[in-house]
Amino acid sequence: MTQAYTIDRGSNWRRQAVRDWLFGLDLVTAELQERIVTAWVSSWASSSHERLEDMPFSPGGNVFPLMQHVNEVTRAGVDLGKRAAADWGTELDPEVLVPILILHDLDKPLLYRRQGAGAVHTDLYHELPHGVIGAMMLKELGFAHAIVSTVATHATNAPFHGRNLEAHVLHYADLFAADHAFRAMGETPLYLRRR
Repeated sequence: MTQAYTIDRGSNWRRQAVRDWLFGLDLVTAELQERIVTAWVSSWASSSHERLEDMPFSPGGNVFPLMQHVNEVTRAGVDLGKRAAADWGTELDPEVLVPILILHDLDKPLLYRRQGAGAVHTDLYHELPHGVIGAMMLKELGFAHAIVSTVATHATNAPFHGRNLEAHVLHYADLFAADHAFRAMGETPLYLRRR
């Protein structure tokens, strides 16, 4: 493997496009916003995708936009976080929860590439599991351990998952939004699949 990604702190046009895309940036501090934007710009600039709109959520014959999935996860997760606070009596720190939601699929632009009307795996997909490359980038950018470890272990096929409440919220927000994406792609949603 060559270098999986390069940190890109420039690319002002990309920075603006990412800011315009992401739901929830206004829920965190300006400093954290900048690191989130840098993470997504770095993933995009390191990928084969010319436009944000080209990034697929998953490989397959039909493409669902990763941009839409990320925002659906973030909106659902913010709502679930409020529900958890009301029902469980536990406030979730937005400086931890929101970055986890926005950044959970940070490595997908590096793992999937467009091919014709669909998308396929890149070579990198076969080298490191989903979540790990994104976590590596987040660690390099100085994100908190809870954010790094949750992104690293959030995939449904990960050998273990985070035990923090933010990981719990991400799990259900991600599955909720993923099932919408799979339905839109004409595929079986996760809750109907048998192992």
